[in-house]
Amino acid sequence: MHKIKHKIPLIRFTPVEFMEENIINYLEETFEVVSINYTDSNMEEYICYANPSFDVEKFIKETQNLPFALPQFQVETLEDKNWLTENVIKFSPFEVGDFLIYGIHEVTTPKTDKIPVQVYAATAFGSEHPTTKMCLTAITELKNLITPQKILDMGTGSGILSIASSKLWNEKTKIISADIDPESVDVTHSNTITNNQNNYITAILSDGYNNPMIKENSPFDIILANILLNPLKTMTQDAYDSLIKNGYYLISGFISNQLEDIINHHTSFGFKVIKIYEQENWHAVLLQK
Repeated sequence: MHKIKHKIPLIRFTPVEFMEENIINYLEETFEVVSINYTDSNMEEYICYANPSFDVEKFIKETQNLPFALPQFQVETLEDKNWLTENVIKFSPFEVGDFLIYGIHEVTTPKTDKIPVQVYAATAFGSEHPTTKMCLTAITELKNLITPQKILDMGTGSGILSIASSKLWNEKTKIISADIDPESVDVTHSNTITNNQNNYITAILSDGYNNPMIKENSPFDIILANILLNPLKTMTQDAYDSLIKNGYYLISGFISNQLEDIINHHTSFGFKVIKIYEQENWHAVLLQK
């Protein structure tokens, strides 16, 4: 007996500089999975996956009567049996700094003298992104500057930076991994268990610094924030207030023509620049309070 191959509708939106919150809420209510990619020019590209019974024509008609305008989009289809497998194949193990990053689909840990960090492959498509690699490099270099007791990973995603930090400093460090996306929090928690770091990392749902657990555990020795320009600027004061004196703030998620702006903005709050990282038009900056 042959398994039926379902066609999954996929709605791909034209990249935009900023997607309004009411539109994001609508997409999350309408689709099974809403993912976001970031282009090399730091634009947000939303890709929405529906279930096989999704009525595309009804959706298109509905969009014409919404109280807000959606970005332009195109409808695609894919076979449910292939899309995850194909993406997993694209995620190959890679080394950066003191770390080896590899997917949960690997049967055995690749041979390495690096610190292994294994992540759920379906959320690891961005693991090879230049911002992630720069942050892992910076974390490697931070071990020569500080032995932190507390770290905050703001916008943790799949928890890669939290897990890498936890393994680097071992049991000496308590880490809070915060994200506004419930799925990211779940995946981060799962990845901490996979890497045997769940006793040292707490994944929490938080809109910026608004979760009480962040205030209760402040100040932090290190804050990691691999997100985007606008959220970084919005949260600058909170980040400054949540650091110990001489604490380190690692930021990333912006491109070359945004570098001067982000540096000027943070130095105006009292941060000083320790080091600037660059890879493929993307940047990371290590700051100190």
